[in-house]
Amino acid sequence: MRTTWTFHSATSLLFGRDSALQAGELIRAFPARRVFVVTDRILIEAGVYDRVRTPLAEAGITVELCAEGQPEPSLNLADQCAAKAKAFGPDAVIGLGGGSNMDVAKMTGILLTHGGKAKDHIGDGKIPGPILPVVCIPTTAGTGSEVSAAGAFTDTDNQVKTGLLSNYLRPRLAIVDPLLTVSCPPKVTADSGIDALTHAIEAYTAIDNVSFPLPPGEKSCYQGRHPLGDALAEKAIRLIGQYLRRAVKNGNDLEARDGMALGATLAGLAFSNVGVALVHALEYPVGGIVPVSHGAGNGLLLPYVMRFNLPAREAEFAHIAHLMGEEQFGLLSSRARAERAISAVEKLRKDIGIPDRLRDIGVKENQLRMLAEKAHAIKRITKVNPRQANVEDLEAILRAAW
Repeated sequence: MRTTWTFHSATSLLFGRDSALQAGELIRAFPARRVFVVTDRILIEAGVYDRVRTPLAEAGITVELCAEGQPEPSLNLADQCAAKAKAFGPDAVIGLGGGSNMDVAKMTGILLTHGGKAKDHIGDGKIPGPILPVVCIPTTAGTGSEVSAAGAFTDTDNQVKTGLLSNYLRPRLAIVDPLLTVSCPPKVTADSGIDALTHAIEAYTAIDNVSFPLPPGEKSCYQGRHPLGDALAEKAIRLIGQYLRRAVKNGNDLEARDGMALGATLAGLAFSNVGVALVHALEYPVGGIVPVSHGAGNGLLLPYVMRFNLPAREAEFAHIAHLMGEEQFGLLSSRARAERAISAVEKLRKDIGIPDRLRDIGVKENQLRMLAEKAHAIKRITKVNPRQANVEDLEAILRAAW
């Protein structure tokens, strides 16, 4: 059996407490003298923005601010932000915040370089070349957008979340400072953390690289499962299983914040090369019709998709249970050990307050078929799943979750 795979990340990654203090000197060395920052009012009021603004000012960098960031950003917001950035004329763009702000920063870099509207670049591999340098500084431990080749947006016209993929989207610099996550409230900590776990589990259980159904001549950032992705995902699962409850319970637990920041970044490195699958495919349309965060939607759906995938990834699920600290002594069958992975995720979901039923977040039963059909159409990620699913399969998963 022969596999061929590659690995991509941010050009440079700086990790550790107070690493944000080096932002100015690192960005000035690009070289950049004018920087456009995408963030939000909450981070400004919490003083998080000042922890980045100050080193930029000390380095003599002129800053223009777009503080209109919002959860689950729309394509329209990205267009508006890019228009403001174009009038300023930056040398680089910074995304400061959760995945939403970082994704808007990425799209801003695309539009400043290649023009058009945000909707023109949605899809896999549609960006024609390199973009303006983007720096990502996460303030949550979840999306992995600081190292990924992806961006996610809400298409308000069609009521669906949508995304884009390209290795040109990977940031020029990622600065992961766990101290910036300390002000993250419990609900956001929970939602973003279960999102990171979803990334790691989907990467670890994805279709094998050798079987990845990519037609000849077609390219994708996603390649299916490979050894380096496995190593990163395993470590991420272990860290998140160990530290997520603690981070939600006590935001000032710096050891837990360190562990979650590292776990989310490792999960981002894994999924952004291997791929995400059915959980994300189902969450995109769900998140398009009800007001649920991407992370909470993923966390709700994750155990139900795991149960669908169990026949194809029994050994991997058994190992996930071990990584999450599940006791397996005395369990004779591989199936029983694998089931522990699902129950471990269900327990974690409950402990951190993630909803477990679609009806509880506003999904109506008569919407399930429509959601399944929309999910089935997202081929760029459904093809990553280890077990192929038709519309009826997807509807059955949603009914189990409803």
